[in-house]
Amino acid sequence: MTLLAYQVFDAVIREQSFLKAAESLNITPSAVSHTISSMEKELGFPLFVRSKQGVHLTGYGESLRPYINGVLQSEESLRTAIDQMNGLERGTVKIGTFNSICTTMVPGLIKSFRELHPFIEIEVFQGTYDDVRRWIKNGTVDLGFLSISSAEGLPITPLFKDRLVSVMPKGTDIGEKNYIHMEELRGRGFVSQSESTDADIQNLLKKYGVEVQAQCHVVDDQSTIAMVEAGLGVCIMPSLLMSTMRSDVDIYPIEPAEYRVIGICTKNEQTISPAVKSMREHILTTMQEKLL
Repeated sequence: MTLLAYQVFDAVIREQSFLKAAESLNITPSAVSHTISSMEKELGFPLFVRSKQGVHLTGYGESLRPYINGVLQSEESLRTAIDQMNGLERGTVKIGTFNSICTTMVPGLIKSFRELHPFIEIEVFQGTYDDVRRWIKNGTVDLGFLSISSAEGLPITPLFKDRLVSVMPKGTDIGEKNYIHMEELRGRGFVSQSESTDADIQNLLKKYGVEVQAQCHVVDDQSTIAMVEAGLGVCIMPSLLMSTMRSDVDIYPIEPAEYRVIGICTKNEQTISPAVKSMREHILTTMQEKLL
């Protein structure tokens, strides 16, 4: 199989369409179809399921994906190294992130990085902890933001601690104190997200043995806060996220203080391209400066 075949494979995954993959690669749809068919014939198994809903990987294709991504990343590293030898600095960096980091830190990091490295392209993929972890493992992204508790064995470098706070409907009576103890959350109605979205919160509840009565089950932060604002329950959120929210709720720190630790993660630091290495170093330097 050729490098072009791997590039076609990757484009079809991204676009979930032979036609859109062809447009992104500036080749004909028939060339894309022929390339995938030739790969499947050579491999002896189907790579994609074609349907009216689009094109999706088979189990065989999903298993092969990390290896093909590895080849493409190696080719990217080679091209970047050659550009550097010619006095150029080029490449592509793909970053995986979850909501609160995507809305607060990623835009500034990309802007400041582009000022230093204008010819390096940046792609951002937003999802849940589970999404980011999967993208790192299969090579969809080069770097990913995760909490330490959600990395599940992937190499991760801690960046900062983000304190967890209790979010309650406006006017909730908690007495004269200005904090909430975990014990006070027992028996309260909760607005709850899936574990893939708020694994740190689920871990905190398990740590204190607090079994919540979830009355609302949502999948994003904005919906969670909207439900609390409407008086439908309470929730626990990271301070970083709440710093960007405009909502009519009461926010109290949890005592004793509890945190999630955010870090930058990559599958293998030894094989990342120079462009990815530059971005990783930029993230580490920028975050260290912010914390000083």
